[in-house]
Amino acid sequence: MPYRFLNLDEAAEHLHLRRTQLESLVKDRLVPFETRGDRTVFRRQDLDDWASRHILGAAAGESARHDESSWPHACALSSDAPLLPRLIRPDQIDAAMTAKTKAAVLHDLVDMAKRTGWVCDPQELTASLQAREALCSTAVPGGVAFLHPRSQDPYRFTASFLLLGRTVCPIHYGAPDGLPTELFFMLGCQEDRLHLHTLARLCLVAQKTDVLERLRAAPDSCAMHACLLTAEETVLQKGAVR
Repeated sequence: MPYRFLNLDEAAEHLHLRRTQLESLVKDRLVPFETRGDRTVFRRQDLDDWASRHILGAAAGESARHDESSWPHACALSSDAPLLPRLIRPDQIDAAMTAKTKAAVLHDLVDMAKRTGWVCDPQELTASLQAREALCSTAVPGGVAFLHPRSQDPYRFTASFLLLGRTVCPIHYGAPDGLPTELFFMLGCQEDRLHLHTLARLCLVAQKTDVLERLRAAPDSCAMHACLLTAEETVLQKGAVR
C-alpha cells in the first residue's frame, strides 16, 4: 500500500534509522512529513522517493549532513550476507544492448524483465519506471544508472530480481556530471525494504570497488555476473557496509 501513512516509529523502522535520527531530520525539515493535529506522519511513497534520492546522491558523492551521511550505509541491511546472488543470474544480463536513447533503454530493460516471467503487468511497470525518472534521473557519475519503479508494489512481481544491461554506445541519461551512461541496472523488488537494501548495496559496491570498470571490460554476461558477485564479496570482506 504505497500511500499508507506511517507514524514516527514505523517510518524510522522503514528507513532503518533510529527514532532520534528521524526526529532530527523532521526538526530540520530534511525529510518529507505531515502534521495532523499533534501527530507527525509520513506518506510511504514520499519516504521511498526521498530515500532513493539520498542513496543515489550518496553514490554521486554529494555532500550530506552529518546525521544523514551514514544513512545509505545503514540501509544495507544484513551487512554480512551476500544479497546479489539470489537476485541476478547471467541470463538477466545483456552485455550488448543496442539502445541509443533513454526511452529505448527503458523499453529494452522492461522486455528483459518480461522474459523472466516474474512481471505481472509490463505496461504498468513501464509507467512506474517513467514516473521515477520524471522525479530525477537515476543515473549517477561513473557511467551507471539504477532504474527502479517509483513505488514498490508487492503485486507487481511474482519474485524479486535484478537486471543489468550494458549498451554498445554510451547514452546521455541525465547523470549529474553530464557524462554519458552505459551500465544500466534495473531493480524489481516485491517490497520496499528489500528495494532500499538492494539499491544501497549496489551503490556501495559501485563506490567501494572497481566493479564499473570491470563490467565495462568483461567479454560477456557470464563474466559480468562473476565481476558483480566478486565485487559484493569484496565489500563485505572489507566491512564497508557496516
